[in-house]
Amino acid sequence: MKVLAVLVLVTACSAVTQDLSGKMFTFPQQTSTTNVRLTAKIQEFSTLTVCHRSFTDVRRDHSLFSMSASSIPNAVLIFWDEANKEMESHIRDIRGEYHGLDYKPNMWHSICTTWDSSTGLMQMWFNGQSLIRKYTSSGSVIRGSSIIVLGQEQDSHGGGFDMKQCFVGMMSDVHMWNYVLSPCEIHNYMDDRSFVPGNALNWKALDFQITGRVLIEDKITICG
Repeated sequence: MKVLAVLVLVTACSAVTQDLSGKMFTFPQQTSTTNVRLTAKIQEFSTLTVCHRSFTDVRRDHSLFSMSASSIPNAVLIFWDEANKEMESHIRDIRGEYHGLDYKPNMWHSICTTWDSSTGLMQMWFNGQSLIRKYTSSGSVIRGSSIIVLGQEQDSHGGGFDMKQCFVGMMSDVHMWNYVLSPCEIHNYMDDRSFVPGNALNWKALDFQITGRVLIEDKITICG
């Protein structure tokens, strides 16, 4: 039995590529270690789009998507700031804040973030609503050895986790592109219609590694 337990643990923590269509990651507890590490197929970004869905009842700061590059801890960070009631997008360590969002607990939220280095403009889409464009960083690309983490926020490259910023809940449909999606394409994602999967991160062929207690379960849906 001990040998079997070790084998199961190694399997759970080894990197795999899997079609997660109709599935979700469940993060059931608050920790400073549990996370899912994603491997992107592309390592350089002058433009990008990141989309994901999340479901939580956490009423404190928490990270939804954390990508660091070798010299940029917050290359791309999507983060909920509970004290200021704002969703934040960080691009190349520069933050943009979005206020007045109906970020209700215990329901699915779909969030997409775009960035174009030629203009420096970032935009967030929240549950199908387009928010204003904000200037962040222009003329530079995100390159180097990127590390993408779900469930924790990276204060250093691949680490620096804080239990008080961890995600507890469910997460699904994580995609990333190395270009800016059109509004129609983003609406297709938001409405769960047919769309071109991410070419950097693709939920239907996701390369990931689990550390700690993270479950892969059938996605919770509402019956009609």
